[in-house]
Amino acid sequence: MKILIIVATKKEVEPLLSKLGLFDVSTDSFIKFDYNEIEIAITIAGVGMVKTAMKTRHLLLTTGYDMMLNVGICGSFNKNLEIGTVVNIVEDCFSELGAEDGDEFLSLEEMGLERDTKVLLSDSETQIDNYVIDLLPKVNGITVNTVHGNERSIDKVVSRFHPMVESMEGAAFMLACKGFAMPYAQIRAVSNFVERRNKDNWNIPLAIENLNKKMLEILDAF
Repeated sequence: MKILIIVATKKEVEPLLSKLGLFDVSTDSFIKFDYNEIEIAITIAGVGMVKTAMKTRHLLLTTGYDMMLNVGICGSFNKNLEIGTVVNIVEDCFSELGAEDGDEFLSLEEMGLERDTKVLLSDSETQIDNYVIDLLPKVNGITVNTVHGNERSIDKVVSRFHPMVESMEGAAFMLACKGFAMPYAQIRAVSNFVERRNKDNWNIPLAIENLNKKMLEILDAF
């Protein structure tokens, strides 16, 4: 079995690399190793949907992996998803893709350009068989270029999409994998609630710790 893990920043997988004795080589953007007879590669794609889409598509075209995982941290719109919670994002969308009409926002669907802008993990051919992933809370998310930190814009995006979490990469990764019928999962840990920017309320170390513990459990479950 060959698994490719795509992450935006090295920091988000440092505990896993350290646990596996790979911390000293983690400056590389592409790290390959064997674990429990599984061939695993971790690639640091960079922050944002454009870099993620480019890297994911390139790897889909040039490598022969059996499945891909996109892992990282995220913000939560739902206070029931406590900081540190690890989730499986099974529905995502590009929430900023559309047009303004005065104070109103028009989605691509409303503009008559696309019938559906959501990316759903619904096809059996793209689902990963792993009981640890199956037990994670399944949530919907949005992918953004600018993370939300304004009460008015938060209220608007919640009203339009009812998202539980947001990231800067997820939908791009999911869309690329679905286009190639590649089994995938998007696994993230909540680092903060989506609110006016206040880093005192964030707990990135806890989110990264929980994410990496769960990733090791996921790898052990294959």
